[in-house]
Amino acid sequence: MFPELMVSAVLDSDRKHGKSQGLARFAGSGIAGLCELTLFHPVDTMAKRLMNSQENLSKENYRQILFQKAANEGPFRKYSSLFGGFGYGALYKVSQRIYKFGGQPILNDFLTRTVFKSPNGTTSKSTKFWSNAISGAMMGACEIVLLPFDVMKIKSQTNPEIRKIGLSGLVKQEGIAGLYAGASYTAARNVCGSFMLFGVNSYVKSTFAEDNQSSKPSLLHLAISSTAGSVSAILISCPLDVVKTRIQSGSHSGLTGSVIIKNIYTQEGFGGFFKGAVPKVAVVGPKLIFSFTLAQYLIHRFSQ
Repeated sequence: MFPELMVSAVLDSDRKHGKSQGLARFAGSGIAGLCELTLFHPVDTMAKRLMNSQENLSKENYRQILFQKAANEGPFRKYSSLFGGFGYGALYKVSQRIYKFGGQPILNDFLTRTVFKSPNGTTSKSTKFWSNAISGAMMGACEIVLLPFDVMKIKSQTNPEIRKIGLSGLVKQEGIAGLYAGASYTAARNVCGSFMLFGVNSYVKSTFAEDNQSSKPSLLHLAISSTAGSVSAILISCPLDVVKTRIQSGSHSGLTGSVIIKNIYTQEGFGGFFKGAVPKVAVVGPKLIFSFTLAQYLIHRFSQ
């Protein structure tokens, strides 16, 4: 149902806005994704290793958790060790940003003209919130088609041995089922996160537009609305992200999602579901804020 709806939305949007609008959205999103990956991949690696670890972070073990085999090496070797899975990250991140940031506005346009169509031609903040949030959630649900790239990236980030076997060896070792490990939890996380990301961003952006009597918010306003949406998305999806990361990393092999949830609760307490939340909000969060702000800004500029 979702893929057919998205195809219909793309075709309908192209007829109304022309190919240039679609190209602006996809080009802006792709450039934003590439810039984000270049700047923030090492930080993403640290967050993934924290989420995958069952140990509580301390002064004694943080080097081992974050830098793994390079824990006792020099600063350059430590930093280099954080680029595990960079190639897979490029495949995943750029394609994901093009899909999500470029595709969501198209689906949102479709929903606005059909489901959320207003008789008087005006759209309220609450209507914009629901249209953007629902279209974002639908895009998030379908995002699992890109899951193999994410699984490869996470395995390379958290398992030193995986980085030695290369792409063909990893595909052969994992198989199709292995590359879609944690698909249900990934879909649930994406739905929750994308719902908040696009919904909250739209609501805050609409507030600025109303205050300034302008439908085109400034770069600062885009940054603030992106921050609100990104932080909301990270916090709401963090518990599912912890479970997803542990399933995909392979270090909890043989355990189902429900068993991992039970183990986290009994062995690590409720706080275990929010491992990595602080670095994600404080450090990883900015990469989403950065790319979302940049994508919206570039889309607007390219459209002009």
